[in-house]
Amino acid sequence: SLPAKLINGGIAGLIGVTCVFPIDLAKTRLQNQQNGQRMYTSLSDCLIKTIRSEGYFGMYRGAAVNLTLVTPEKAIKLAANDFFRHHLSKDGKKLTLMKEMLAGCGAGTCQVIVTTPMEMLKIQLQDAGRIAAQKKLMAAQLPSPAAGAAEPVVQTRTTATQITRELLRSKGIAGLYKGLGATLLRDVPFSIVYFPLFANLNKLGQKDPNVKAPFYVSFLSGCVAGSTAAVAVNPCDVIKTRLQSLQRGVNEDTYSGILDCTKKIWQKEGPTAFFKGAYCRALVIAPLFGIAQVVYFIGIAEFLLDMLPKPRA
Repeated sequence: SLPAKLINGGIAGLIGVTCVFPIDLAKTRLQNQQNGQRMYTSLSDCLIKTIRSEGYFGMYRGAAVNLTLVTPEKAIKLAANDFFRHHLSKDGKKLTLMKEMLAGCGAGTCQVIVTTPMEMLKIQLQDAGRIAAQKKLMAAQLPSPAAGAAEPVVQTRTTATQITRELLRSKGIAGLYKGLGATLLRDVPFSIVYFPLFANLNKLGQKDPNVKAPFYVSFLSGCVAGSTAAVAVNPCDVIKTRLQSLQRGVNEDTYSGILDCTKKIWQKEGPTAFFKGAYCRALVIAPLFGIAQVVYFIGIAEFLLDMLPKPRA
């Protein structure tokens, strides 16, 4: 049933995000730093420096936004894919690869309704620590004329609510949907690659077409399909992250759109810059979608719904 699908998708998203959010934070910071202003050299270096400067919970900045909105986002994505697959297979025939890709395309298009504002707010909170650390480093390198020492940098932590209010006040609802084109450019190809690949890998573990594959097959299929699709669309994710960042570090470029962002990254940072944070994104997406598919296919929601008291006849 649709309620069960939505509950399954939501639970899957919550579990997955909680497990991999620190890696996602590192991915955002690695993607946003530009040549000449590098604060971090790798995933481990980013996490270590984040813990030292912001504490353990600094790795979870922006997690509240993700945990709040990932439920509808994952629910829409998984339920929409099922919806399109069902309607594309009404003739009773097995879905062709093209129809599987078309269903994935529909799912990716639907999910951006929630994904774009979620990513927009999450990125501001995730990257705030990098910008603050960069400003602190720059201040330390400039001696104070009075005392001969660097002046302390006062850090004020903004919240998702404050950012939302400011964007709605200054730009309206469109402010929350900045980078919508880049989000579509990432999520639609991702779903086109992910869902057909997962479905076909999952079928390899089915002894009978009418029987679900074992949970470990669904988990491994989700991991492989997720990491493959994540790396494939990483250039679009880098562009999306840069476009959705409202604040910039010292001497960092600003961008007017997808083409301008692509051109500047290519010219100033080289083609390898489009794969910044690719391994982080693979590490995030693999378990996230592995867990999501296990929860979704086990059907925790059906169990919970069955536990509810039934109305008497």
